Amino acid sequence: MHAERRPFIGGNWKMNTDLASGVELADAVLAALAAAGVEESVDAAVYPPFPYLFTVGRTLGHSAVLLGAQDCSADVSGAFTGQVSAGMLCDVGCRSVIIGHSERRHGLGEDDELLHEKLAIALESGLVAVLCVGETLSERDDGRAEAVVAHQLRGCFGTLKAETVERVVVAYEPVWAIGTGRTASPEDAQAMHASIRRVLADLYDSRFAARTRIIYGGSVNAKNARAIFDGPDIDGGLIGGASLKADDFASICRAAAEAWSAAGGH
Repeated sequence: MHAERRPFIGGNWKMNTDLASGVELADAVLAALAAAGVEESVDAAVYPPFPYLFTVGRTLGHSAVLLGAQDCSADVSGAFTGQVSAGMLCDVGCRSVIIGHSERRHGLGEDDELLHEKLAIALESGLVAVLCVGETLSERDDGRAEAVVAHQLRGCFGTLKAETVERVVVAYEPVWAIGTGRTASPEDAQAMHASIRRVLADLYDSRFAARTRIIYGGSVNAKNARAIFDGPDIDGGLIGGASLKADDFASICRAAAEAWSAAGGH
């Protein structure tokens, strides 16, 4: 964590909850975050399934918690059955969107070219885009982890100008650690985050790299969060399973706030 970068914690609900439990979870998250006293120290966001966005957004109301979607189309409108545009997301109150989650990259075959288009349209629509990158276990075992992630970053950012990508949060997700209970060691996570920051500096400049938030996603929980967030280049987390429990999510937010405070943030 670095004092100049306010932590970002996103709760990716994936394909979980129903309408009633989604509303209950949103209510519980608001209460737990208020009890934890972290609203002034952490940017928190939740990413419910598409059908529940509007209702969960009404539950969040005018709170500081961002409503986000788990994906958006690369197109503005038209004959794209089953897709949801960035404009539609904005229309139901979304302020953020996840781009390129590994479950879409590897499960649905989304490539960097498509994700570049999605990133561009999300940013053009005014959304905070959480861009996911990360390597598979075989790529890490082959010693190619940093090269794979750098290639993904270059492909997704492409020719986008620095002023266009101010609202990007980069999420490093080692594919082998998502939903498996395995996590990268704090040292390995920090090393990759530092590598990502070097790539951003090369793509743009050192000032851009220094102010861009890079968060970790890979089985973060209330017990391991603080050790991970103590890394100087780790600015928060994209949380999966633990975000479905309001108290756990708030504990992770509190760990981020404590790490930020220890780094001199306020």
